[in-house]
Amino acid sequence: DNIQQVIDSREILEKEIQTTDLNWYQMNILPYIVQKGKKTNGVIITFIDITARIKDLKEQEKLIAEHELLLDTIAHDIKNPITSLGLTIELLKKLPEKGMAKFPVLLNNVENSLIKMKDIISDLVQSRWQDKRYQAHEELLDLQNILEDVRLTLAPQLKEADAVLKFKIDASEITFARRKLRSVLYNLVSNGLKYSDVARKPEILIKSFLRKGFIVITVTDNGIGIDKGQLRSIFDKYHRISNEVEGNGVGLYLVKQILETAGGKITVKSTPGLGSVFSVFLPLAVVDA
Repeated sequence: DNIQQVIDSREILEKEIQTTDLNWYQMNILPYIVQKGKKTNGVIITFIDITARIKDLKEQEKLIAEHELLLDTIAHDIKNPITSLGLTIELLKKLPEKGMAKFPVLLNNVENSLIKMKDIISDLVQSRWQDKRYQAHEELLDLQNILEDVRLTLAPQLKEADAVLKFKIDASEITFARRKLRSVLYNLVSNGLKYSDVARKPEILIKSFLRKGFIVITVTDNGIGIDKGQLRSIFDKYHRISNEVEGNGVGLYLVKQILETAGGKITVKSTPGLGSVFSVFLPLAVVDA
């Protein structure tokens, strides 16, 4: 078809093709025009190996995607302690003179929020681009310490909602990037608070256990739940479960991207009116967290 097209149109055709050995070539088909009668008597076909060029382009596309994910994650993570800081300041404003005994606790919340922002910014500044790609620092972590960190950061929100946060940790050690694991857990617990049911006190239970080469972390809440029709799209960028709750719809998208980049995954089960269960699967041997 390509040859006949060139013969009929007398125009040069350029086309990229991939062979069975996965190499890429630029195929050029040129019309062979006989001077007498100005007729196209055939075609000349040439092939140029462009495998290296295609690989470079794909690498650049991957790099851009990773860069965008990094920027989205940093921006989202910085917003979290800022939110906590704002809530603490509001509580300070409402504090009566007789309630000054609570002042040190609230001041500690302010300090923790500022430390979190400093850590996030420091992590970004000290990061390095290796092999044209951002590499988050991977280390052996204690899940209980990460969860305590998340609890302290969310202390103002937990207090305001009068929420109960419980842990049942049967597997704690994992090799992963600290900032990324913290971001995943923060988002899931924060969503459990945001989408709580006004008819009852929010309760969030976090469990961890080992299963077939993975450490599984489940986050169960008793919130408003998610309609069956939304379950397939809740991890899409900018998707929001409810327009009545403030947010930009990137939290769960970032969680999914972070986990899948590291060879993990996230699943969700939910019953409207009863709550949701998010299950995080992290490989025990992480190559690139």
